Amino acid sequence: MRKLSFSKKPLIMGILNVTPDSFYDGGRYTHAESVKQRIQKLINEGADIIDVGGESSRPGADPVPLNEELQRVELALSFINTNETIVSIDTYKASVAETGLKKGATIVNDISGMRFDPDMVNVVKEYNAYIVIMHMKGNPKDMQKNPEYSDVVEEIIDFFKERIDFALSNGIKKEKIILDPGIGFGKQQIHNIEILKNVDRFRELGYPILIGHSRKSLIGYLTGEKNPENRLYGTLGVSAYLIMKNVEIIRVHDVKPHVDIVKALKPFKNIDNSLNTA
Repeated sequence: MRKLSFSKKPLIMGILNVTPDSFYDGGRYTHAESVKQRIQKLINEGADIIDVGGESSRPGADPVPLNEELQRVELALSFINTNETIVSIDTYKASVAETGLKKGATIVNDISGMRFDPDMVNVVKEYNAYIVIMHMKGNPKDMQKNPEYSDVVEEIIDFFKERIDFALSNGIKKEKIILDPGIGFGKQQIHNIEILKNVDRFRELGYPILIGHSRKSLIGYLTGEKNPENRLYGTLGVSAYLIMKNVEIIRVHDVKPHVDIVKALKPFKNIDNSLNTA
């Protein structure tokens, strides 16, 4: 099992959606050659992690049958040398996670925070995997139907505390937990902005933070760009802010521009290594 080191911040997680219906790149990587080329590009551009997803979690998405998701994930994993590349499996299904972990994946990225599949916590524990606990209100099919919060930051913190206790009490090690407040997952744009403005509050819990904002509707809201194709610059603006905030992992579609801005900002940030994880 590969180990993550947060001495370098942030780690760049490159997105590989092996799906026909993801909001930005759906349908681009559904055949063997296109998947292989995408993986090589992510590696060549300097991705620290490749996040493989076989089911879209865009707003309104329908669930994918288990066998179909497994086939998509296995296709991608067949082209990745997990001895050289850290792989994350983006799934809420324990059997998909286990398949990925058996094939050398290091991280399970669960949009449900281990709530949708009761076996997920046992799989994560058995393989001593890293687990990304994400906050989501509802599920992808209904999560954007007028979500409301009295205090979005406090409610997410309370959710994280409960999920952390659940993970620890079920044998998952503290150093294996990563938190994701879930930009765009059951949030209105004002909630997404509040989350980002208060990202330090989540870091106070003492765990690495992952943020996935790449080309999402939030970026369109901030820049006025309705087409995800035109949201790279807005994404980079938010990413620069997150880099200066010492966020540990940034999940993005465009790796090379993010590698460059990490390099460019390095002399100007006070790197806090308090969350180095063996």
